[in-house]
Amino acid sequence: MKPAPKHAATLRGVYAITDDALLPGPRLLSQAEKALSTGISLLQYRSKNGDASRRLQQAQALATLCARYEVPLIINDDVQLAQQAGAAGVHVGTADASVTEARARLGPHAIIGASCHADLQLAIAAQQAGADYVAFGRFFPSRTKPEAPPAPLALLGEAKACLRIPIVAIGGIDGGNGAVLLQAGADMIAAVHAVFGSSGGNNSGDDGSDNDAAAGVRALNALFPVAESTSGCENDSGNNIVNSSSSSNNGSSNSSNSSNNRNNMSTAT
Repeated sequence: MKPAPKHAATLRGVYAITDDALLPGPRLLSQAEKALSTGISLLQYRSKNGDASRRLQQAQALATLCARYEVPLIINDDVQLAQQAGAAGVHVGTADASVTEARARLGPHAIIGASCHADLQLAIAAQQAGADYVAFGRFFPSRTKPEAPPAPLALLGEAKACLRIPIVAIGGIDGGNGAVLLQAGADMIAAVHAVFGSSGGNNSGDDGSDNDAAAGVRALNALFPVAESTSGCENDSGNNIVNSSSSSNNGSSNSSNSSNNRNNMSTAT
């Protein structure tokens, strides 16, 4: 059996995902920085904007910002953009580049995640192909992808029993419903609206008030202590996957925990 991937020990916590509608213009960087400074483990740049030059400019700016906070930047769906922007990795869907292709292009140090929806076999195949984490969901009604098929809670326990890599839960998650997913076996919770939708798409949070991404991240970080007793997972080699952080509710502690989590792409990319 292959050993647990090198990223398995550090991928745990809040996984924030950007959204074009929620973060127009300068809000993308200002709210991303609020999330980073409050304490997230990964940031994913997800943009369906057809303007390639604008997407590259935004991705490069986020890569610089993430490097400052020592948090990996993941690019959604676009391996080439991940290369060009100097991101830490890419998240691929079932209709995107394969995990194998992404690994070949981005190198051994890139973080590669894969969407598996509600399909455990997809997750097993992704792990075998070299993915660093898999994502299941939606678990709750989602405003980002309302058409996505629901995933049963029991799937997380089933996945935990047979996967060596970290498990991300996604879909309609917020501070009020996320604890049950962690207790069921998720290592990370990914969120769009719970982080970046808290200010309703306006600038009301830019004055430093809690009506912004920082408040959303704090609410999600507060969920992790409840799952401490069930957060370990025995891998195929009989070793326990060690969780990297105890999910501090402040940015400085989480940023420190994330420092071991950041891996730059190889220069070949």
